[in-house]
Amino acid sequence: MGSTEGLGSSTTQFGVTKPISMAGPMSVDLQKTKELEKFLANSGIYETKDQAAKREEVLHRLGQVVKGWVKQITRLRRYTDQMVEDANAVIMTFGSYRLGVHGPGADLDTLCIGPSYVNREEDFFFTLHDILANMEEVTELQPVPDAHVPVMKFKFDGISVDLLYASISCLVVPEDMDISNISVLHNVDEPTVRSLNGCRVADQILKLVPNVEYFRTTLRCLKFWAKRRGIYSNVTGFLGGVNLALLVARVCQLYPNANPSMLVSRFFRVYTQWRWPNPVMLCPIEENELGFSVWDPRRNPRDRTHHMPIITPAYPCMNSSYSVSTSTLRVMMEQFQYGNKICGEVELNKVHWSALFEPYIFFESYKNYLQVDIVAADVDDLRAWKGWVESRLRQLTLMIERDTIGKLQCHPYPHEYMDTSRQCAHSAFFMGLQRKQGEIVQEGHQFDIRGTVEEFKHSVNMYMFWRPGMDIYVSHVRRRQIPSYVFPDGYKRSRPSRPMAQMETPPKSFHGDEVSGAENRERNHKRKHDCSAGVQPNVILKKQAMSPPDSLARSNTCLGSGDMAVNTVSGSSDRHELTNSESVNLSNNKQEELSPEPECASNSSVITSVTSDGGSPEDAGSASGAGFVEGNSSGVEGMINVRFEDTTCGTDSVMLVENMVAPGNKILQDPLQEQLERNALLAMVPDSKGRIHSETLEKPVREMFYHAFNGYMDNAFPLDELRPLSCAGEDTLGGYALTLIDSLDTLALLGDRQNFAASVEWIGKNLRFDIVSS
Repeated sequence: MGSTEGLGSSTTQFGVTKPISMAGPMSVDLQKTKELEKFLANSGIYETKDQAAKREEVLHRLGQVVKGWVKQITRLRRYTDQMVEDANAVIMTFGSYRLGVHGPGADLDTLCIGPSYVNREEDFFFTLHDILANMEEVTELQPVPDAHVPVMKFKFDGISVDLLYASISCLVVPEDMDISNISVLHNVDEPTVRSLNGCRVADQILKLVPNVEYFRTTLRCLKFWAKRRGIYSNVTGFLGGVNLALLVARVCQLYPNANPSMLVSRFFRVYTQWRWPNPVMLCPIEENELGFSVWDPRRNPRDRTHHMPIITPAYPCMNSSYSVSTSTLRVMMEQFQYGNKICGEVELNKVHWSALFEPYIFFESYKNYLQVDIVAADVDDLRAWKGWVESRLRQLTLMIERDTIGKLQCHPYPHEYMDTSRQCAHSAFFMGLQRKQGEIVQEGHQFDIRGTVEEFKHSVNMYMFWRPGMDIYVSHVRRRQIPSYVFPDGYKRSRPSRPMAQMETPPKSFHGDEVSGAENRERNHKRKHDCSAGVQPNVILKKQAMSPPDSLARSNTCLGSGDMAVNTVSGSSDRHELTNSESVNLSNNKQEELSPEPECASNSSVITSVTSDGGSPEDAGSASGAGFVEGNSSGVEGMINVRFEDTTCGTDSVMLVENMVAPGNKILQDPLQEQLERNALLAMVPDSKGRIHSETLEKPVREMFYHAFNGYMDNAFPLDELRPLSCAGEDTLGGYALTLIDSLDTLALLGDRQNFAASVEWIGKNLRFDIVSS
């Protein structure tokens, strides 16, 4: 047994529960740790001394810049000479650098803390922005003032920097300010709290783990693993650096004497068995008289919808993984199971540590993909446009889950790809699609997501800083038609044998997940434009009210400029997006795609439906219309049966909500439920074949409502209103959460039983009329 050095006592408790085991490492564990550390060092995840020195120099230079900026603002505000001399701002780090687990090329997460009279909106995003823009060392400067945590992104002497700003309630910022002191949160707004909490959370994590060095080694290892397996991206709905740090820290608390090799193995063992949405917490959730909202599903309706709560340890405690969806949680759980399997084999000396870090072969894991192409007039425009689109990709996953009632599973891949042969600035992201495993597949049953894709494109096109040339194309590609530029060597490798593919995923039945292309051969379509000679015709669906620049349309490497779709046949290399009259099917076919295909521009089309019809993936069958439900003899009754199925939470989550409803609450009883279900069908019109079509206005109305409702719940609830420019809440009508009350009738009309019930429950418990308001 190993020692408990540094733990003080064998009975010491770390975190909210007692440890699972106090066992220390044995000789074999010490040897495994040496092997693991050697592998990590050889993999190049550690920074060199020169790289570390350069990072320190950048921090020093950035600190000088912000001090000079604050003195300039102080002078412009006509403060005294003494105030100008005392004026100060400090630069603090957070994220991987503050935790001590950063590697070469990692972003430098920084926070500038300034005095109360230097604001974010004008002084930071305009004055400091102009100062940085005029510095030779600064390149790729990109302000993002409307982000959840407002940030300026840039490169300083080649090092990527994310710079936040927090204005605290003091006239002079002390050089040795203790950011862990809760007094820094007095009289500040929500964006400032979120900005400050990056540093506060990092400090708390390091205080709450038993052995900091073991924690760091384990975290480095698991960050490297998550990147190799394609699940390291908070913005896409997977794990970010803070999420992983909290998960690793909790395992360190549960096994306080374990060394890194043991902790890596226990990490996978714990989280393959974790019953989400039970939260991961390093310490009890702290309440405070400051009144900031903390994560509490008993009081906050939005918190009940979180799938993988990982709670930050610093006040106000928040869910750091609110972006996780049912689809991304499924992918992560599969990867946890894969890691657990490999670690078991490492312990038995069957494989080496390198097996754990085998790259995930994304483009051989699915038969159907969505391809999101992003284009812009130049590289600078693409950088801003791509950042916006990437931040919205999570919404596409959520929309598909919503519109298919969770039966079409999505796997957004967080890697970016570029086609360097294009004459326009280009970037692409991909998303794997498959039918939910274990679903009973009805013959001919389809999910139509054409409207979902159009809704997503419409929301993306609302970008405030749109410029001519910025465009987005969402299209469908089969596995055999993945473009060659996504592969490291520019060409597809031969497919692995089946046993390798089986090792990637648990042995389950996939008979409902196969893909077949079904495009209509019999329809005739017009083509508006053709590409240059020698290139197959490209056809796209134009963005509403906007067209790509002529230079892009003329280029034979771009996506084309037509707005009518063309028919495709098996083996065609045409690239196009389908109009609403065509569909592509995911079928219930077991046949594998084994024959190699010549490389081509992807046969892309908007994914429109998922079917259980038979047929080969290489065949092109007839297309169905835009029926919402096909092959379902139940018709409207079938819609009612599935529309209100709880797909946002697992069993534990449903139980959690039920436990929170007060006894005697009649919200979810039959009469109102039936009324809500009837209302949900008001915009559905059955055709002569019994298929249900969504009317033109339903999706735009639903989109506009949830844009406003979710904005209010995320940024203003329980205050009365959301201020549209600052995205802050305010009590203007008496402090009754009136926006929530005003939304109840719309929630009922939309058939949103979950949000309606949660809102009524909260109002019943919290609404008071004895409030004195002017």
